[in-house]
Amino acid sequence: MKFGIRKPSLKKMISSRTSPKRIIKSSLGIRAPRGFGWVTNPKKAAYNRVYNRTSFSIFDVVKKIFK
Repeated sequence: MKFGIRKPSLKKMISSRTSPKRIIKSSLGIRAPRGFGWVTNPKKAAYNRVYNRTSFSIFDVVKKIFK
């Protein structure tokens, strides 16, 4: 489990937003509503909740500085 600051990856950010799977799901409207992770995959949802609360991105730091 990661604690502290996350190292950003520009390549991963771009590929995740432009993946064929994501484009097809969003165009067909197959995506589940927010919060449905606990129903579809509880183990992954629990991991993601802990990960997102114990780590932060450099972009979060920049937002707080300039806010």
